[in-house]
Amino acid sequence: MTILNVLISNQIRSKVASDQSRGEFFAGLFALGCISGLASRVLQSANKLGWTHAFFDTFEVSILVWISCAAGVYLVLQDRTIGVRPFELAIGAVFAFLVILPIGALSWLAVTALGFYVIIFSEDPSARRGAFILVATTVPVLWSRLLFQFFADLILRIDASLVGWLLNTPRTGDIVGFADGSGVLVILPGCSSLANMSLAFLCWVTVSRLIDHKRSVYDLLWCLLACASVIAVNVIRMSVMGLSQWHYETFHSELGAAVTNTVIMGLILSCCLLGVRREFFQRI
Repeated sequence: MTILNVLISNQIRSKVASDQSRGEFFAGLFALGCISGLASRVLQSANKLGWTHAFFDTFEVSILVWISCAAGVYLVLQDRTIGVRPFELAIGAVFAFLVILPIGALSWLAVTALGFYVIIFSEDPSARRGAFILVATTVPVLWSRLLFQFFADLILRIDASLVGWLLNTPRTGDIVGFADGSGVLVILPGCSSLANMSLAFLCWVTVSRLIDHKRSVYDLLWCLLACASVIAVNVIRMSVMGLSQWHYETFHSELGAAVTNTVIMGLILSCCLLGVRREFFQRI
């Protein structure tokens, strides 16, 4: 009876795999991975700010990350090909095991690996575009953070050098003197330009893949322009804060951060839309 049960179970799994849409299978896995990866950030934000405030603050996760997760899963779901390969069921089981562990980084690592698998082996263009967006989504939530841990001093010193150059004041490491000599400005990790640069990259990938932009030699230029605009706005804001104690207290606030983030997102989106303007206007 045991052997018979195993044979029947294998036949049932094979039947389910052969009848299931590949898009539904992989989109379900990606959705699970994104939810698991964002869950810890959501809970931490809710505990710190309260559910209402955290909700309107998008749980301290960029709205672009939320949109990219949804866009990627949506595109993967468009794959109507029937038939999940047996070994892909094993891949799904390993993926599910990684994302159910209470470690957000593991979820994003699993999303990265599964995304590359779909990009390489999927025959559906929509699925590959969606997987590309989901892999790009892991850059600001995982890979840029790991990069910052290894190169934090260098990154902060570059920001401090730019601020010191604009203010024409002395710099020591990540510390810049105020323009009026009343104190010093310390460039903290939260002020680094790296995080928003990774969002610029994510925005470009999401917009270009979502509207199926045809690759061009100018794509890198538009992406670099978006990143440069992020650095410019961030450095200008820190330089203004470094003018005096009054400027620091005025612009180093929730309102100042909100205005800065809005300007940055507007510039990023503008650069990306200009880069894909031909396909974008054809769509609308």
